Amino acid sequence: MFTPVDQQIAVPRIGFVSLGCPKALVDSERILTQLRVEGYDVVGGYDEADLVVVNTCAFIEAAQEESLDAIDEALTENGKVVVTGCLGNRGSVVRDRFPDVLAITGPQDYEAVMEAVHAQLPPPPRSPFLDLLPDSGVKLTPRHYAYLKISEGCNHKCTFCIIPDLRGRLRSRRIDSVLGEAQRLVRDGVRELLVVSQDTSAYGVDLRYEAAQWNGQEWRTEVAALADALGELGVWVRLHYVYPYPHVDALIPLMAEGRILPYLDMPLQHASPRILKAMRRPAGGEQVLERLQRWREICPELVVRSTFIVGFPGETEDDFQQLLDFLEQARLDRVGCFTYSPVDGARANALPDAVDPEVAEERKQRLMALQARISAEKLAGFVGQTVQVLVDAVDGDAAIARSYADAPDVDGLVHLHGAEGLLPGEFVDVVIKSSDEHDLYGSPAD
Repeated sequence: MFTPVDQQIAVPRIGFVSLGCPKALVDSERILTQLRVEGYDVVGGYDEADLVVVNTCAFIEAAQEESLDAIDEALTENGKVVVTGCLGNRGSVVRDRFPDVLAITGPQDYEAVMEAVHAQLPPPPRSPFLDLLPDSGVKLTPRHYAYLKISEGCNHKCTFCIIPDLRGRLRSRRIDSVLGEAQRLVRDGVRELLVVSQDTSAYGVDLRYEAAQWNGQEWRTEVAALADALGELGVWVRLHYVYPYPHVDALIPLMAEGRILPYLDMPLQHASPRILKAMRRPAGGEQVLERLQRWREICPELVVRSTFIVGFPGETEDDFQQLLDFLEQARLDRVGCFTYSPVDGARANALPDAVDPEVAEERKQRLMALQARISAEKLAGFVGQTVQVLVDAVDGDAAIARSYADAPDVDGLVHLHGAEGLLPGEFVDVVIKSSDEHDLYGSPAD
């Protein structure tokens, strides 16, 4: 017998805090999807929630402190908190400071999160007519773009990083699973797929590049085959966290052909051979410069973004100058820079000759000033061109958009005027009229 809405059992309400990188964001989306599938409401305020889940980050010390602050706030404002994510793998850190948290789980442990929620708030009765979700599940990104996580964990042993300790060794998803998810996302309106993992270049190595069927064709579980297959979906495909291994060369022709975006997010971290060796990072600055030259000959439109660490233990002024010289020669399009953070458990903490934090910060400012000049020069080359952009937001006659050179949240923007009638998620050709150190400015072409 149907029960009137005002007499139905109250639906449990869950608050959610998501911190960290895009890989953690995908974890949050999976938990939220399961919560919605089981009939829970997800609410936006502590005072509305019956329980709060906090998905944490612990990559560097600052991220760990942000996670602890978020847990503290959730406990203060609500009182019932489940902790998950990377910091959950260091449960004693959380439990010692917050003995009243209901449960602590590690990253990707979706079942344990749901068990903790069930223990406090049993799932409500479900209606198949009211609990409909899109095939792609709950997304924390705007409807027109989504992160596509292709693997978990990492096999590297970088001395500054504890991700393998937190998330384990590389575990790739089979290519048919990834492509099936990508197809569902595109059916649900996604216009840009952002491929993420801890090491996209290593995708499939743990599966010995196992082959699988998708859309009537056999595809190997490896990064070039994945990129080629994703190129059949008719949307932007953007690759993140690509290490500069030789087999990445196979991706560049796909970019030149327009199969995927001519964009590589390639975390290089440094250019000094001595510091790279201490970091246990692959490739040196000279190798990368040679590879960049070859890639740009094949695909002149290629945009490369990277991140670097300054102030690593033992970094001398000469090491840092080698990094500046590399940037002058490499002329990367987008660069982020961090000062070394001695996160608990990182092997680099035991290295001698720690760099004074003030010196590290001063080096960071010098690096970013150099890169700002390079970025301004490169962006000026877009002025006068007509560029396709993807609209992210519209406000009256103004809009915020991104070109193929701009990943969400980490790169620049294209600011549009005369944008009446445009909608988020729409592709538009834009005439670029001016630029600065980070962004482009233009208006829709007739």
